[in-house]
Amino acid sequence: MRELRERILLVAPSLISTVLLTGESGSGKDQVARAIHDQSIRREAPFKPINCAAIPDNLLENELFGHEKGAFTDAKTQYRGVFEQANGGTVFLDEVGEMSLAAQVRLLRVLEQREVTRIGGSGAVTVDIRIIAATNKNLQEAVAAREFRRDLYHRLKVVELAIPPLRRRALDI
Repeated sequence: MRELRERILLVAPSLISTVLLTGESGSGKDQVARAIHDQSIRREAPFKPINCAAIPDNLLENELFGHEKGAFTDAKTQYRGVFEQANGGTVFLDEVGEMSLAAQVRLLRVLEQREVTRIGGSGAVTVDIRIIAATNKNLQEAVAAREFRRDLYHRLKVVELAIPPLRRRALDI
């Protein structure tokens, strides 16, 4: 845990935009993400967590990217997605390994070009965000099984921090 704390303090203030947190469920990946944000130059800007496994695929893209008025039947107003809401801050994508392949393609564009296009929109909106992703899945195996995009995996894994399981941290319980 001391080594992890040191790595958090090294990574947080850097301009490295993406961090991949790996570890078992309940190991504290969300707390590590929050610590990275709180120690970064973005600490005064929004921290927007979103659990990719808890939101159905058809709603996840709307939550992340937003939509334009009239994009679908109930879209009565424009909605700014999490990426726009967090502009200047940090987006924490918990359980990113559960994201559909279609959403992965759109996330890759955000990472590569730093812009989002709302559902039903034609213009891209530039965003300045740090993305911290977390998973309890082995993403290398998911890539091999073609369940996770290889290019996205490499974009997310600029820095990888492995969170030890709680059974190895009895004092934290």
